[in-house]
Amino acid sequence: MSENAAPVARAEVAQPVAATPVSVVREVRGVEPARRPAGFTQEHLDWVPWVEPIKLADADSEQAPLLAGDRGVGPYFRVLARNANVLAHRSGNDREIFYGRAGLGRAERELAATVTSRHNGCEYCASVHSRFTSALSKRESDVQRLLDEGNGARIDETWDAIVDFVDALAANPPRALPAHIERLRELGFAAAEIHDLVLSTASFSWANRLMLTLGEPEVPAGRG
Repeated sequence: MSENAAPVARAEVAQPVAATPVSVVREVRGVEPARRPAGFTQEHLDWVPWVEPIKLADADSEQAPLLAGDRGVGPYFRVLARNANVLAHRSGNDREIFYGRAGLGRAERELAATVTSRHNGCEYCASVHSRFTSALSKRESDVQRLLDEGNGARIDETWDAIVDFVDALAANPPRALPAHIERLRELGFAAAEIHDLVLSTASFSWANRLMLTLGEPEVPAGRG
């Protein structure tokens, strides 16, 4: 900051968000080389955190509702619950982007999440959302081809346009151009549907980075 800069009023300074202190214990571990995924897959993967998740029994009144149902079973959301305020906003965004909006079909939203995860190298997210894409689209072989060959794989005119736009948007820095949007419009995508692609891509660009920095995928015991 310049010495001549005006001082910032105390009321304008953002206050840090409180988070549950992280205690490092022996339960935190890395994945053994033999248990690491061999590549992108639609098979179920486990996820091993590098930060100790909270225990459900220790969840406070703010954390517990965010871990209701299946969310409290695996470690990922129990790690994120260490900062309950951020997790609450993250969960709200996820529900609205993938479930709560009219517009783009669910299969295409999940395809965007899969393409983004493939671009960012997040094997765990790609496995989850490729399964959703296959189940919703009934195109398991096409989805697997995308995982095997990468986002340059050619499927059909509509999916190729989605994949190319999402892959360009997920790049850092983004490579998406007006031509990508025009191509989607020519295929009949409405502005709201293109917006949904943008939201899905943005959401998973963030989600992938959380997964990749907080832990790593693991092939479940007894498989492989």
